[in-house]
Amino acid sequence: MLFSELLRIAVLLVAGVATALGAISVLLVDQERPSDLALAVLGGWWILAAVGGLLYGSSRRAGEAMSPALSAARTATSLPSESEGEIAFTRLWPIGAFAGVCGLAGIVLPQVAAIGAGYAILIALAWRRREAAVQAIEDRDGVRFYVEPTSALRPVRLVRTPGLYRDRAPQAKPPPPPPVPG
Repeated sequence: MLFSELLRIAVLLVAGVATALGAISVLLVDQERPSDLALAVLGGWWILAAVGGLLYGSSRRAGEAMSPALSAARTATSLPSESEGEIAFTRLWPIGAFAGVCGLAGIVLPQVAAIGAGYAILIALAWRRREAAVQAIEDRDGVRFYVEPTSALRPVRLVRTPGLYRDRAPQAKPPPPPPVPG
């Protein structure tokens, strides 16, 4: 599985979890009629998480976050043999477990779902540019990074393969304009 695709799936999955947990917390908090202070704290947490995610998700930080995994990638001429679905499930199941635990606990205590939604907002926004950082390096170097099948509880390991500049030749400079007669 391409590393950039895994990153895209992870961001979309975490954003979906944030949406689902936010919906659960809003629906259940409406039934409980909590104090105005509790609602202000939860709303403030969502805003703080969004601002933090936007700050931590800058292009520079995304490149810095990806550099250890990309620089440790081993070079190979063949791809990992496992299926993309198996690799994605093996790497992303903790996101589903987080959603399940927060969602089930949120049925009893809506605040848990609201806090979980804030964390999911933070992570989705902080990771939003990592795919683009990896894609830029792939385009620049003419390589592709693939995910090796490992446990989600271990750091990601990558395989670097030649990408042959991906279906296009390097951009050449345009010729200078013809001289003007005269």
